[in-house]
Amino acid sequence: MPCITSLDALHKAVSEFAVTDLDLVIEPPALAAARRSLDSSGLLLLGEMHGVRENPLLIRALMKAFVITSLALEWPDDLAPVIQQFLAGERLADHPWLWGGDGRITAGHLAVLAELAAAGALRLTLFDGVVGADWSWSQRDEAMARRILAASPPGPSSSASRWVPAWPSSGRASGETRISYGDGFFWNFEPCQFARRTDSQGPVRLYQPDGDLVLELPLATEAVVPQRPRAETPPDYGG
Repeated sequence: MPCITSLDALHKAVSEFAVTDLDLVIEPPALAAARRSLDSSGLLLLGEMHGVRENPLLIRALMKAFVITSLALEWPDDLAPVIQQFLAGERLADHPWLWGGDGRITAGHLAVLAELAAAGALRLTLFDGVVGADWSWSQRDEAMARRILAASPPGPSSSASRWVPAWPSSGRASGETRISYGDGFFWNFEPCQFARRTDSQGPVRLYQPDGDLVLELPLATEAVVPQRPRAETPPDYGG
């Protein structure tokens, strides 16, 4: 994936990212299933693969389609003050956790967050945290879930805001919307390519095969990812 190592380059990449509407088609059974999830739990989970340029645009499209104003991201919670200042209109400050390079944080995410915040349509939570050396993946996932629930409204009908956690694609959750990228994948810390679908110009489609919610992306491309040499980054959060 294209990597950048300086704050100036990151600012430039964020400013150059085109925040555009996606052609999103939601099939009726998928629409009903997503609304049931929002009505019953206040949550719509999105399983993404890291390092894909279109990920933040997919999140934005779902938020607009379901009138969602709250978003939780699997980003280090230590970044929260820096991101909140950025969303308040200040220049993005440097922070070690910006440069992990695993593709969770991209220039596109920052551009989309800024656009949503400027429109007054964003309440943001970062729910990843430092893990214990002896923690299992289940313990880490449980800790992240607790952070989301702690930040969520107390009941599904208590607020117009709804939470859309961008959940790691390695672990499926009940009711999760899985993004289908086609053949190929992006691996953390190194570039790979997705194969083009036959109809790469088609719409993004949210549908429900075999009871699962699937968000089908016709064309996936590389994201611009902030990444510095591993020696300059803090200890791994476990993502």
